Amino acid sequence: MPNIYVETMITTSVDEVWRTTQDPAEHRRWDARFGHIDPIPGSSPARFRYATTVAPGLTVSGWGVHAGERDRPDGSRSSALRFGSDDPRSLIAAGAGYWRYLPTPSGVRFLTGYNYTPRWGRLGRAFDLAFRPLFGWTTAWSFDRLRIWLEHGISPEQARRNAAHEALARLLGLAGVGAGAAALGGTAPVVALLTAMAAVAAVALPPRPHTPAARRCRRRPPKHRSAQPPEELDTL
Repeated sequence: MPNIYVETMITTSVDEVWRTTQDPAEHRRWDARFGHIDPIPGSSPARFRYATTVAPGLTVSGWGVHAGERDRPDGSRSSALRFGSDDPRSLIAAGAGYWRYLPTPSGVRFLTGYNYTPRWGRLGRAFDLAFRPLFGWTTAWSFDRLRIWLEHGISPEQARRNAAHEALARLLGLAGVGAGAAALGGTAPVVALLTAMAAVAAVALPPRPHTPAARRCRRRPPKHRSAQPPEELDTL
């Protein structure tokens, strides 16, 4: 199965990206993949429990163990993670991944790569064909929400509201096109064509600057750069 890869450029300091990603209270604010992140006190390496609402009324829990390196010779930082869930309702059985923090003259290249093993046998692997792209999209959307927070001072909560408002505006615009075409006496094929064209435009229209968008993130590692996990992953 292919790894999930997401990369963004954030115009801020490495310290700020590190703080908002390594502090569990800050992390869960911008990362839509987690509803709760609860560190386990006194654990070494650091361990935590997490919970995620995957559907209305359905929350699954899991565990994680992670380690980071702040003082690499080149000024970069890294964090490695192993995670999983003992909840039989969770598609994800176990996985591993990493974050890299790479300072550049323009800011910080913040990237992640991770993979996981689905449960439920053949049914799980079939379901994962739809879930994995969605999980990757959610990761990228969350990375852009973090970028907007650190670059523009828009809180993750406000960014989520911005996304909801913009999605509603696009849906209302789409409905308005169909209703307008019908009111003007358009035939069913004409109404369908105009509605389809409006739908394409609604999807293609660039999001507003303060609305998170997965499309702003790189989803494949550059060919000339290594996407190997950090050495810390081997110690977890």
